Amino acid sequence: MKVTLINTSDAGGGAAAACMRLLKALELRHIDVKMLVQQKTTAEPRVTATVSPLKSKIDFFSERLPFMFFQEKDKWVRFAFSPANSGTAIHKQEGITTADVVHLHWTNSGYLSTQNLKQLFALNKPVVWTLHDMWAFTGGCHYPAECDHYTGDCGNCWMLRSPKPNDLSHSGWLKKADMVGEAKNLVIVTCSNWLADVARTSKLLGKHRIVAIPNPIDTAIFSPKDKSAARQKRGIDANAKVILFGAANINDRRKGLTYLVEALHHLKNNYPEAANAEVVMFGKNKHFDSSTLPFKVHELSLISSQAELAEVYSLADVFVSPTVEDNLPNMVMEALACATPVVAFNTGGIPDMIDHQQNGYLAQYKSATDLAAGLNEVLFSGRADAMALAARQKVMANFTNEIVAAKYIEVYQSILSNGSV
Repeated sequence: MKVTLINTSDAGGGAAAACMRLLKALELRHIDVKMLVQQKTTAEPRVTATVSPLKSKIDFFSERLPFMFFQEKDKWVRFAFSPANSGTAIHKQEGITTADVVHLHWTNSGYLSTQNLKQLFALNKPVVWTLHDMWAFTGGCHYPAECDHYTGDCGNCWMLRSPKPNDLSHSGWLKKADMVGEAKNLVIVTCSNWLADVARTSKLLGKHRIVAIPNPIDTAIFSPKDKSAARQKRGIDANAKVILFGAANINDRRKGLTYLVEALHHLKNNYPEAANAEVVMFGKNKHFDSSTLPFKVHELSLISSQAELAEVYSLADVFVSPTVEDNLPNMVMEALACATPVVAFNTGGIPDMIDHQQNGYLAQYKSATDLAAGLNEVLFSGRADAMALAARQKVMANFTNEIVAAKYIEVYQSILSNGSV
């Protein structure tokens, strides 16, 4: 069985990490797997770049600039909506023509346009499409917030400067409807049960077979490390209660930084036992002033090494994820794998990973007060060791390379044996 994974990149961002982890998981199961990307940034031999650096820049800006100047409502939606009107035709590439199964992942940022995706579907090869957000069944947004226009034909998009029934979101939806119309042998995979349920309500994909399969994680890399050594290495008090927060971009609206700030102030003002807490933050930070937090803060910037990430998770007593819109955040799974309990809002695919008050705490959605209560419970309930053990066990029982690869292989075999969906 020859499987070709397709993703915009092989590093940087949650989808890239998840796709690379799946490649490794399938390789361990002796699947003939390769990965096509826009531009290659790793040394992984099974990854092939399909676009020149110059063309990738041209496609990126030819999609972004018109949207930025003529369509976006505010600056913050610039990368929250992808028209996918520019890209590269890859349907004649060797990795596609020789594949038994074409496995799509995240293809935005100027890699594949809707027309390019249509070309792949028109080959009539079995296609598996893993959704890392909601873009595949909306008119262009990756997460719609409270909007449910994807249950119809989209239009009147709140992210656009001039919403109307036949706006860019509606024309984008129509292009996708035409694109999916070419898909005769398609299985949709979502990384969480939440996204599967949402996709089933969409007009665009609701009639297709939809299967929920989580992202895999290498539990040898992401495993508990020496907490004292990890703290000493970074100058963190061995006796402090350490609260960890991280994101690729901590200023991303979806990551809920404002709720974290409010929760930490509430923790400091209402739970005296938290007086010696310290905060560790990592990720790109262009605007946030960490001195506004009520605790001592250690900023670690971006961390690209998985081994270093595992150390950082291991030095913490709790990882907090105040995200308000997410599918199956890798960081939550990574923290759990390192035996670090997680406090997060009860939203998206997070309940697939956190068992409330067992390996972490599911706070009421957008309640900073309950987020603080969760931090206090994990840190000071006296059940830290039990929660840490349960965190690791949750991952070992559900998200290992072996478990996830087996589920995908079952999907591949079913789509190949059926010939149609």
